Amino acid sequence: MDGFLVALLVSFGVIFVAELGDKSQLMALTFATRFKPVPVLIGITVATAIVHLASVGIGYGLHAALPTTWISLIAGVAFLGFGAWTLRGDKLTEEEKRKAEKSSRNAVIAVGVAFFLAELGDKTMLATITLATKYGWFGTWLGSTLGMVAADALAIMVGRLLGRHLPERFIRYGAAVLFAVTGLWLVLEAVTKLT
Repeated sequence: MDGFLVALLVSFGVIFVAELGDKSQLMALTFATRFKPVPVLIGITVATAIVHLASVGIGYGLHAALPTTWISLIAGVAFLGFGAWTLRGDKLTEEEKRKAEKSSRNAVIAVGVAFFLAELGDKTMLATITLATKYGWFGTWLGSTLGMVAADALAIMVGRLLGRHLPERFIRYGAAVLFAVTGLWLVLEAVTKLT
């Protein structure tokens, strides 16, 4: 399979799963109760594209500076950490809810700025950096951006159809297991290369 396609599919899948139950997905749900879905998705897409472009730049730069075996080991440990982080779960604070609800006239700008700030240092940004150390930058950027937007679009649709109750525990445990499996796989791959 083509390297671009692998990067696109892996990044899409990892970031889609990472975004499930994440604080920014809860923000998307909150914004969707105040604004129409299309401006919310546009704001999310623009902010995500910018943050993930910076992320792949960092990750791609690290790839050039570090040996791939150590990158796999570090990535595996990072994914195990993402699994633990996902198990802990994210909650939208009352202040974040108020900011989302207070956002004024231009929904695209309000959502875009809120998502940009929320994603800085978030697990999806760190996961994108990690993925970019192993795969090509463009496929990783496109896949991670599309994965996050798809997960947030799903949250908006499900939230609008089913109300406020999402099976958060199930989503959180499933995402944590997928992160742990990916992390263990990367660690085993790295240890095999080191021995």
